[in-house]
Amino acid sequence: MKKRDAILQAATYFFSRKGFKDTSMAELSKATGAAEGTIFYHFKNKQEIFLTILRNLRDEILPEFEKYEAEKHVRTGLDLVEESISFYLYMASIKEDLFSILHQRYPYELAEENPECRELLESIYEAFVDIFENAIRKGQQDGSIGPWHTRKSAMILFAMVDSMVRFRMYNLYDIASLYNEMIAAGRRMLENRDMPVWRTSDSDGIYTPEGVG
Repeated sequence: MKKRDAILQAATYFFSRKGFKDTSMAELSKATGAAEGTIFYHFKNKQEIFLTILRNLRDEILPEFEKYEAEKHVRTGLDLVEESISFYLYMASIKEDLFSILHQRYPYELAEENPECRELLESIYEAFVDIFENAIRKGQQDGSIGPWHTRKSAMILFAMVDSMVRFRMYNLYDIASLYNEMIAAGRRMLENRDMPVWRTSDSDGIYTPEGVG
């Protein structure tokens, strides 16, 4: 692993557990085996390390989703909404330290005085909301989702899923036990009431409207 990447990995670990302010450069030096001078060679200061972590998260979101989506075979936009929920929970699981940083107070305090931090946070959340909005728009095109306001609906859906992630991170609730109810709630909120409800036969995988056949 390159020294720069090792510094970012160690910083992500310490920032997520101790917070930005309580993490010292000496700790990063000890964890990585890099002299403090080496750390300052790669990054001007601790704040630049923090902003680089946010920047990397932003740049990874859409490629990660495209990779995730390519492995799935969704029939409708409403199904894609379900996969988008699963993707967000998946990301929060494999990048738990990064999500822990996002849910801390410091990034938003810094954003009040640092325009780059504010831009990074906004672009990270916009990228996540975009994933839900694109699924909703696809569903409106294929008729599985009603004519709701796409951006507002996407933001409401994202807020619901993100709150579940916060529950898990702070050990407030076992969100795995809420997964089915969360998916059902999202479907009820978005589905096109004028379209038939679809069911599938386990034997042939063919979709037919309920009450038909």
